[in-house]
Amino acid sequence: MKYFLTLVLLIHFFTPLQANGIDKLAKNLNLFPGTKAGVQWKRVFSSETRMQKYKIHELPLQTRTKLQSYLVQHAADSEQPIVPGL
Repeated sequence: MKYFLTLVLLIHFFTPLQANGIDKLAKNLNLFPGTKAGVQWKRVFSSETRMQKYKIHELPLQTRTKLQSYLVQHAADSEQPIVPGL
């Protein structure tokens, strides 16, 4: 029971930190969600050449997937856009 409770607490606190990590990763790569529409972000991740331009190709697949999801969810045309400077 003690281990189960510890596991639940770790998952509860680690998940928000992981989301913040994707936000910081995007910022470090100079990728700001509100600078492109969702379709444009999907296009970036569909091309090896475009991923190389943004240095995304060096990331592990799981991280790329999370980064793409973050950028599309907060793209300029989304319901929750994140625009630099605001």
